[in-house]
Amino acid sequence: MSLRERLGPWSRSRLPKPLTFVVELEREETDAVRRRRRRVVAGTSVLGAGLLGASLSTTPGSSSFYRSTAAVAGVWTIGGLASGPLHLGWIENRDSSLRRPVLTPAVTGVGAFGVFYGAALVARRIPVLRDAISGVLRFADEGDDRLVLATTLANGLGEEVFFRGAMYAVLEDRAPVAASTAVYALATTTTRNPALVLAAGVMGTLFGLQRRASGGLQAPVITHLTWSTLMLRFLPPLFAADARVETRSSAGSTHRRGRVKHRLPVGSATPSRGPQAGRR
Repeated sequence: MSLRERLGPWSRSRLPKPLTFVVELEREETDAVRRRRRRVVAGTSVLGAGLLGASLSTTPGSSSFYRSTAAVAGVWTIGGLASGPLHLGWIENRDSSLRRPVLTPAVTGVGAFGVFYGAALVARRIPVLRDAISGVLRFADEGDDRLVLATTLANGLGEEVFFRGAMYAVLEDRAPVAASTAVYALATTTTRNPALVLAAGVMGTLFGLQRRASGGLQAPVITHLTWSTLMLRFLPPLFAADARVETRSSAGSTHRRGRVKHRLPVGSATPSRGPQAGRR
């Protein structure tokens, strides 16, 4: 018996259908629930986006940073839950059985991290993107590791509850994947960081597709938390190494300039005198 034949029954019962497959679930919401959801989502969007921008304007590692990021997570989570009923969702296997999404979204999160890590290796060589990413990672470098991880995961959970929960439900009849991702990226523009906006657009699309396929929050939540944990663990050392190299290079350059200046004759200290001035 070939390996394919041996894995056949297992693959049909455990392997999920592709991300493009949508699990058919029957859910009805009353007009009253829809109206309340729209009001809550509108108010939460404005408040959460404002707090998000303010949180990254604080000093890394300060108590105000942790308070503000916790407040952002709280606003997203409370707003999403207060908007109306939310659902965990299901994955349909190739044998048409249903199960809660756990392993598949975790593996997806690992894969997404791999793509972003590869992109980060390229972004290190592009000054605008390198500076933008370093600007975010300094909050991890200069803060308490446990608190940074806690606030990162709390915000990831809150974003999914709100954007792939409440926001997606409001936009369900209006291209919800694209629309919810656009709002997600727009909210992130308050940080004034192009790297975060770009990540919101890419990952928001993935999370939206997971929400559409599974009909719930569990898949995007697990993927988001897995991806965030790996990014927080492995990206700061990558960019910290670059910073150390640049610091040594800058120090060496300053040292060399100092030595040349020390050897110049006194008269050459005036820029208008002699060819030596041009080499200072």
